[in-house]
Amino acid sequence: MKVAILNQQDKIKVGKPLKDLIKRSAEAALKFFDLRTDVEISVMLTDNDGIRDLNKLHRNIDRTTDVLSFPMFEYNEAGEINEDYAELNEMGEICLGDIVISLERAEEQAEEYGHSFEREVGFLTVHSMLHLLGFDHMTEEEEKEMFDYQREILEQMELTR
Repeated sequence: MKVAILNQQDKIKVGKPLKDLIKRSAEAALKFFDLRTDVEISVMLTDNDGIRDLNKLHRNIDRTTDVLSFPMFEYNEAGEINEDYAELNEMGEICLGDIVISLERAEEQAEEYGHSFEREVGFLTVHSMLHLLGFDHMTEEEEKEMFDYQREILEQMELTR
């Protein structure tokens, strides 16, 4: 799995451990669904102002959020990659899409929820990966399914509260 990480903020130090956590979290979501791993995602790390600007631009919502997901394609069934419609990059990898995480908001939420910053970043990465895999939480049923998957994946990673 290729994970391209772009740091666009300067409030929180981004080193190898944080990058490894993001990659491990993304890989855990793929492994959970027994999906092929020759995929690519990009992850942009930003601050509250940066994610607010993107939220307004792409969703017309003028407020800070913790994570945004931009899937590259739609699914017939969540969690099942239809390779006929998947875009391949020059390496033959499926481009799943882009993730944007506000590290500033992740730090705030970790403190608010009483768990580690690492657990929060892992959670946000897994949450966004599920969106890239076609899952959503628009209905109560979808929300329960998606949140159950998140919890199970994080437990497998030993990233609990």
